[in-house]
Amino acid sequence: MRERLRARGAAKLNLALSVGGPDSDGMHPIASWMTSVDLYDELDLVRLPVGYPSRYAINWHDDARRRSDIDWSVSKDLAVLAHDALERRVGRALAVQARIEKRIPVGGGLGGGSADAAVMLHALNQLFQLDLSTDELAEVGGPLGSDVAFQVHGGAAVVAGLGEQVELHEAPADLHAVLVLPETACPTGPVYRRFDELQPEARVDEPRVRSLVESTLLTDSPFNDLAAAAFDLHPALLEDVERVRAIVEGPVHLSGSGSTLFTICDASLHADLLAAAITEQTGIPAIPVQNSPGIVLDEVER
Repeated sequence: MRERLRARGAAKLNLALSVGGPDSDGMHPIASWMTSVDLYDELDLVRLPVGYPSRYAINWHDDARRRSDIDWSVSKDLAVLAHDALERRVGRALAVQARIEKRIPVGGGLGGGSADAAVMLHALNQLFQLDLSTDELAEVGGPLGSDVAFQVHGGAAVVAGLGEQVELHEAPADLHAVLVLPETACPTGPVYRRFDELQPEARVDEPRVRSLVESTLLTDSPFNDLAAAAFDLHPALLEDVERVRAIVEGPVHLSGSGSTLFTICDASLHADLLAAAITEQTGIPAIPVQNSPGIVLDEVER
């Protein structure tokens, strides 16, 4: 019998995001308060005999609320790149048959690709009994993208530098929110380039981020330095904000470089009712979410 492992990687929500101007390599330092929420991509791994080539399938889960074309090469997928990086780290092949079923929208600012990379690292570590620590897995995955190190840890954290500095914190108590998933996709690169044009002297304000972490999370607490750039590039997204705000009757925020919008709720029932109302009145998928530990691993089946 072949060994098999099922696992889930959670979306991340930027409750606060401060961005600085690009360094000499064109990379942008950040300070962000990130938290994992219970919107998951799923990974199914089957261990293959030594010498077999790994193979991958990436598609949408049946209950995904916002789909788009999976039009990138499998070899460029972050989960596949994470697999390659871990093989280099341990110095041997880790042959698997991998199936990823996505729920986290592409280009949504929720770190779906990074979640897939993170869950791949954890799942391979368990399936092959590599005994690497979470910090070691974060070192492997960190160079792949600025969200990967946080996604490997999961939970809630202040993330700084180029994403490699992850300082874990308690998750916001009883976090309830509604994610609104517009049809617009916001590729990260163009949003950052427009940010540089709009704010050429930008500096990271880490104290502002930390002040939010240390205070009670209110509906108007979140902020995002990239929001103006995303809305300037995608006017339809700003129109969606106004439509949702009229229903919420309160602040509507952007996660990451967009396009996912979110609003903070005071209870699970409030989030459920608000998500249903937004979906019904705007036609834009909206889902209630709450805190998540991040990576969820099942026991290995033998």
